[in-house]
Amino acid sequence: MSRITVLGGGAWGTAIALSLARRGGHELTLWTRSEEVAAAIHAARENTGFLPGFAIPESVAVTTDPELAIVPAEIVVSVMPSHHVRASYQGFAPYLRAEQVLVSATKGIEDGSYLRVSQIIGEVLAQHKLDLPVAVLSGPSFAQEVAAGSPTAVAIACADQAVATRIQREFSSGTLRLYTNDDVIGVELGGALKNVIAIAAGVVSGLGLGHNSMAALVTRGIAEVTRLATACGGRRETLSGLSGLGDLVLTCTGALSRNRWVGVELGQGKSLPAILEALQGKVAEGVRTTTAALGLAQKHGVELPIADQVAAILQGKSPVEAMQQLMVRPGRDE
Repeated sequence: MSRITVLGGGAWGTAIALSLARRGGHELTLWTRSEEVAAAIHAARENTGFLPGFAIPESVAVTTDPELAIVPAEIVVSVMPSHHVRASYQGFAPYLRAEQVLVSATKGIEDGSYLRVSQIIGEVLAQHKLDLPVAVLSGPSFAQEVAAGSPTAVAIACADQAVATRIQREFSSGTLRLYTNDDVIGVELGGALKNVIAIAAGVVSGLGLGHNSMAALVTRGIAEVTRLATACGGRRETLSGLSGLGDLVLTCTGALSRNRWVGVELGQGKSLPAILEALQGKVAEGVRTTTAALGLAQKHGVELPIADQVAAILQGKSPVEAMQQLMVRPGRDE
């Protein structure tokens, strides 16, 4: 029996805890920063604010105390919005131990630094003179479907193959299948960048542009994601797998995608502030990732035409005009 702690009481963190509980054989703790979320789970055994309708078994301990959550754990899974990762790990560092394994299940790129989430974690660990392996969990996985036990396949990436294999063994179940990978860059950037393309896909849907447009957008979207990921050192074949094409297709076409929903609302003429307010505290990572992705692309001399237009739409440009500009770009070879 392994002691596993999930740091983050949102929908995805709760879904991971539920998947591990369904698998059995672990001592599980779910940590949330919010006293309100913890109180709701204790009262109803359900995360009514972020993942309603799914019972959280008594076997999952719930706490707001990071020391109580982290110190006993052998595996620590972090699932918080990307813009909270650095500050969160500064707070977690005093409780981390050298023999622990960290798993990042957050998809995003940090503003300003353009660092991937595992790199942010690595920087904080180095500041505290900690040397812990960091694995990355990513792939096509809506929280609601994982919580419901729908068959799901994701990738677990780590530079240390033994660590990836251990997480594969500890997390895999009859409803969740993990594939190992040592391409942390490709897996992480695939998961982050697809959120930008998903906003564009939502715009296409919101404008009612049809299946031809959507197919073109998704296909050129994976080309764009692959171009940047490989420029950063990722492998092309990784981006054709679960954490690249798989996650992109899910997020661009699935009605449960928050990023796609943001795009749909933008395509229908709603303002970004109103859309974000309607999320009621939930996060659409692609909104922040768009600017960071463009900064990373500029650093590596990579062109991201779809991300460029998504950024312009987020800043108030007409979605119709943005789509038209993508279509009239100079012709090129595929």
